[in-house]
Amino acid sequence: MALRLATRPAGLWVYDVEPAPLAELEAAGATAAGSVAELAAAVDLVCVMVRDDEQVRDVLGQVLGAAHDGLTVAIHSTVAPATPRQLAITAERHGVRLVDAPVSGGAMGAADGTLAILVGGSDEAFAACAGPFATLGSHVVHAGPVGAGTRMKLARNLVHFVAFTAVTEAQRLAEAAGLDLLELGRVVRHTDAVTGGPGAIMHRATTAPVDPDDFWFDVLGHVRALGEKDLRLATELADDLGIDVPLARLALERLGPGLGLPTTTPPDHAQEGTDE
Repeated sequence: MALRLATRPAGLWVYDVEPAPLAELEAAGATAAGSVAELAAAVDLVCVMVRDDEQVRDVLGQVLGAAHDGLTVAIHSTVAPATPRQLAITAERHGVRLVDAPVSGGAMGAADGTLAILVGGSDEAFAACAGPFATLGSHVVHAGPVGAGTRMKLARNLVHFVAFTAVTEAQRLAEAAGLDLLELGRVVRHTDAVTGGPGAIMHRATTAPVDPDDFWFDVLGHVRALGEKDLRLATELADDLGIDVPLARLALERLGPGLGLPTTTPPDHAQEGTDE
């Protein structure tokens, strides 16, 4: 992310506790500060990317010790839900604006500037970050007030890591069935790139029950019918092979209600269709 920012005409000040990243960034044209306070005194926007809440609080304390009018701080670290608001209150006492701006997209997105950046903060603070954030990401979202960015990141990562856990079940099932796990991985990545993966069903603005007259009732009913059929077949295979697949069994129980559909799927929604 810092290497991306180093390409901006406005220039970049950087600080790290390790010398190697600073040397790399200096070679890219950035100016290395001797401390967090020196960096904060020299810039209008401080972007903080550290490991956890404790480190974020430590860095912000050093920033606020050198605070000046017009300073904005962006917290990119994923922290506890209550932390951004607490930090914003502290920053405001020093005349500093603060946004929580966690990112999604991994090292690949950071390298090519295609991150999703999920921003919580005031309109004024969001505007102060807009230019640099456009260099870092291709999808910048003003999620709401301070804390909204973090809450959105936690919801997004819930999908990520529950899916990873489901993958471990699928791998055990596939291995027991004598399948090539590397080829299965290639199939999953290929089809997710085509269909959009789990995000393919995220088109409603509410989780309320779906009205039968709603366009999405038939669409999600079809998803449910296919999903329940395939989950039953997968759990039957797991039973035959002696493989424990608790997430698959939970998904079979909760898929329909989670989609907002009635407990019993109407017969016309149970027809066979094209599987993903």
